[in-house]
Formats: sequence, structure tokens, C-alpha cells
Amino acid sequence: MEKPETLEEFYSRKFQWIPESIKNDLGHFNIFRLEPYLEGNVKSVPYRRRDFYKVMLVTGASTVHYADRVYVVKKQALSFSNPLVPYKWDHLNAHNGGMYCIFNPHFFMNFGQIQQYEVFHPNGTHIFELSDEEASEVGKIFEKMLEEFNSEYKYKYDRLRNLVFELIHFGMKLQPAEVQVAHHRGNAALRIASIFLELLERQFPIDENHATIQLRTPSDFASQLNVHVNHLNRAVKEMTGKTTSILIAERLLQEAKILLQQSKWNVSEIAFALGFNEVTHFNNFFKKHMAKSPTQYRKGE
Repeated sequence: MEKPETLEEFYSRKFQWIPESIKNDLGHFNIFRLEPYLEGNVKSVPYRRRDFYKVMLVTGASTVHYADRVYVVKKQALSFSNPLVPYKWDHLNAHNGGMYCIFNPHFFMNFGQIQQYEVFHPNGTHIFELSDEEASEVGKIFEKMLEEFNSEYKYKYDRLRNLVFELIHFGMKLQPAEVQVAHHRGNAALRIASIFLELLERQFPIDENHATIQLRTPSDFASQLNVHVNHLNRAVKEMTGKTTSILIAERLLQEAKILLQQSKWNVSEIAFALGFNEVTHFNNFFKKHMAKSPTQYRKGE
């Protein structure tokens, strides 16, 4: 699997320079305006992971490849991307621009856990089509960011972190109410479910530096959390509406599809990386969920 694009590579590719602040212990943050694309003059950006977060307001028709999903943006959208999941935007026509901010995980050290929000979960909603009124509201938040970023205010980075949270919550409120209501029930169950999801995500992405997963079953996670597996299952079902086994299977399937599409590993290597002792078990798992074999999926059959 191709290594994630680093901040250094991003700046070299986009601007041919690398800011010193990337090495800052306070973390890195920057904000940019999207220059309007001219038809026939669009540079292709590779489908890959980045090692930083990105929040973007973009206008114009687009196709977004995010993990194993494809989103179609008809007019304008707010998007959230994270270091766990590869993505690529294909602009279908000239657009009127937009704005985006980037930051590394260290920027939010000791300032809230942004990775807990669904907009940054691999199986969460990452692209939000916006009405004209919603796009105007989001645009105002980005303009505040830009103004603050260029100011001399001593605590401007705290203000910028708060504005990132404004964008996160703006997107979250666009989700159906039933998706969010479960997250306000029971602090103990929420804590257990949140830790389970964190442990699950910590095993990904699969690459040469993180070659195989260790936790594959509800019992594995329960042992790690030092709780009874039934207690874990109840908490996860209450908070997410899905069973622990289903969430594990969905995440394994998502990573399997990414590896089949983007890596040069053979099916046996992918099966081993995902914790399957036998390639036949992996083939049966994949066929059960996709109604085709891993090889057929890779070939686009």
C-alpha cells in the first residue's frame, strides 16, 4: 500500500516550499483558498491517504472517491478527511473556488478529541451537500479562520481550533437526527463504545509499517477493555445501533476493498494482513458481503 502523503510532500507538490511550522511542537495548521479550476487544466491528484486532516468547502460538480465509496457532489459540499482513509476529488467542471484548512493530529493535542466525531470515522459521513444558505454559513466560518490566521492575536490558534469544531458540528447537525440521538444515552456505555471504536481504528490503515491487525473478534476487544463480552456488545449496540461483530466485519471489509483497489499485495497477503489464517476464509468472508470473490472485485468484474 502506498505510503500516506506527508505535509512536506503536500507543500512541495502544491507550492514548492515547506513551512518551518511543520516541525513546531504546537502542531501545524494552515488555511487556503481553492483557486477556480479551468476546464482542461486540472492537475490530477492521486488517490491516497494523507498524514494530516483536511476540512474543505468546495463548489462545483465533483465526484469524490473516499475509501471504498464514491460520492457525487452536484453543486457544493463540506468535506472532512482524515489520515486513516484515502480519497481523491475529480472536478467535473470549472468551479467557483472554495476554501480549506489542513492540520496535523498534534495541532489538537490536549484540546479535544476530534477523532471521536463521526465525520472523521472511516464508516461515518464525510461529504455533505450544502444548500446555498448553508454554503454561505460555512463560508463565513472559513473567512473568520482566514482573518484569525492572519492576525497577531496571541491566542489565535486556540480560536482556530474552536472554528474547526464549529465546522465539525455544522456537518454533524446535517446528519439525520436518528443517527445522532444514540450518542447521548448513557455515559458508561458511550465510554466503552468509544474506546472500542478507537481500538478498532487504531489497527488501520494496513501498510508496511502496520502490517497486520491483532484484534478481530468481540472477545478480543472485550479482553483488551477488561469487560465481559456481553457488556461490550450491549454498550456498542446501544450507542451505534449495530453489533460489535458487524462493526468489525464492516471495517475489515472496507480495508479489504481499499487494499484490493490500491495495493500491489496479492490476495493471500491481504488475507493475512486482515487476520485471516486461511485465504479460503477470507474469500468466503468477502463473497458473503460482496457477492463476488476478491479477485473478481480487483478486476472490476
